[in-house]
Parts: sequence; structure tokens; C-alpha cells
Amino acid sequence: MSGIRILAKGLGFPEGPVAMADGSIILTEINGGWVTRVMADGTVTRLGQPGGGPNGLARAPDGALILCNNGGSRYLPDSFMGQGPSDDYEYGSVERVDPATGARRLLYKAANGHKLSAPNDLVFDRHGGFYFTDLGKRYHTSRDHGGLYYAMPDGSSVREIAYPILSANGVGLSPDETTVYVADTEPARLWAFDIESPGVLRKQPFPSPHGGRFLGAAPGFARFDSLAVTASGNICVATLVSGAITVFAPDGRLLEQVAMPDTHPTNICFGGADMRTATITLSGLGELGQMRWPEAGLRLNFQEQA
Repeated sequence: MSGIRILAKGLGFPEGPVAMADGSIILTEINGGWVTRVMADGTVTRLGQPGGGPNGLARAPDGALILCNNGGSRYLPDSFMGQGPSDDYEYGSVERVDPATGARRLLYKAANGHKLSAPNDLVFDRHGGFYFTDLGKRYHTSRDHGGLYYAMPDGSSVREIAYPILSANGVGLSPDETTVYVADTEPARLWAFDIESPGVLRKQPFPSPHGGRFLGAAPGFARFDSLAVTASGNICVATLVSGAITVFAPDGRLLEQVAMPDTHPTNICFGGADMRTATITLSGLGELGQMRWPEAGLRLNFQEQA
């Protein structure tokens, strides 16, 4: 596997990369609150007005971007760990973003009768709805529960479908869309939820804490972040602390760990004409990297054609 090439530096904890047809990447910067475009030549342009803690980003059926915003966090000294909300935090939210200007419009700030805590990542199904995770806020002596939700991109419907999940982070769909995967940050566990119909899950019985099937875990001490799925169905999970992309087979076998030049690779997405260009946010260093992946990534629903 060829080495990673650094496309951009000086980013504020980048997350949520979206591969565009022109070779650019639209991503978020949690530190600073920006939605940002990085061109193929590395030019960085910040879009719209900053706000909150923008995290996961995905392209909607109409070409708009849908954003998971954690609302802002307070960070511990010498750490990437959020501990409690920022001073201006009101709620976590899901927002609609204009990809040209960065202008945002609120879609959701609550679900199932409670406010969203820290929406984190999302993925669209072929029907035009999207699954998104809420990581929950971590406080000094307690934390909000995380969960999995299903919503429509026009702001008309949102519902909680798996709860509680300790620290729900990355989310992705199997190629046949019969399974939704969730990466649980704190225990570095990967969960699989069986889909009966769009936004409706077939829950596993007790002792599953939320209805998911345990699929796999990272070896040693690690934390999971976002994930992406390949065309063959393998699940590639960005793995913090150990600084790797951990690749699982659909049956949960750990296939490999691809080392990254950062302890905090947070996201991976696939693009390019052959879907083998892997774009990885190296958030500890504030960099955006790209490399050739050994197999094609799964083309996301509504992803622009390169």
C-alpha cells in the first residue's frame, strides 16, 4: 500500500470529509466551527460563518450538505477530549449547509422529547433518509447517553431508533443496506444493527444494551471514531490512540490495521474515478491526507461522480 500524501495542514481538528467530483474535499473543523473546502491542489477556503462544533457531513439527494453539529465543547488542557459543553453551548443539532456558500439552516435540535446532545456522524440510505449518531457530552462526573437516529433531510421527521449507546460515533451502511454499523468510541467496539425497513431496526434481545449485535473490537487500548465501508463490505474504522484505520470483515474478523502518521485519525472517505482514493482526516496534527486504498470504497448514495 502506498504511503499517505498530505493535502493540507493547519486545520482545526478536521472531521467529516466529503469527496466532491472536482477532486476537492469539503470537511468540518471542530476547532473554529468551520465548514471548509480543500481543493485538489491543497488550497483551503472556509465557507460561511463559523458556529458550534461541526462534525459529520454528508451530501443529500438535492446536493445540499447535512451537518452534525455537537454544539461546542470545552476541552481538557493538553488533550483532545471534550469535557462538558462550551460556554455558548445550547444544544446539539443537525443542520442543512449550502455547499457553495456554507450558509446553514437548522433542521433538528431535539428528538423523542429530549434535546440532541452532540450529533456526530451520518450516512444516507438509498431512500433519501439518513442515519445519524449522537455521541453525548462527557462531563467531569457524568455523561449524556449516545444513540442512533433516523431523519429526513427536509426537517420533517426525526426519531430515536437505538438508545442508549455509550458513545455512538461513526456510522455506515452495508452495500445491500440490510445492516447499519455504529462505532462506539470509548470501548472501541463495532456494533451492527439489522435493518427491517428504512429507519426500522430488528433489535437483538437482552443482554444487548441497545439491540445491536457486537461485531468486533480494537486490540489493546484504543478509541473508535468515524468509519467507511468498502465496495466488498469491509468496515474501515478510524482508530484513535493507536493511530490506525482498523479494517473488519462483515462477519467481524479483524483483517488489518493500517498505520497512520497521527495518533488521532478521525475519518476516512472514498472518492476518485475508481473509488480507491482514501481521504483521511489526521486531526491531532490538523492535516488532511490521501492515499491509494487496496480496494474500492463503497460509493455513497448521492455522492458526486468524479
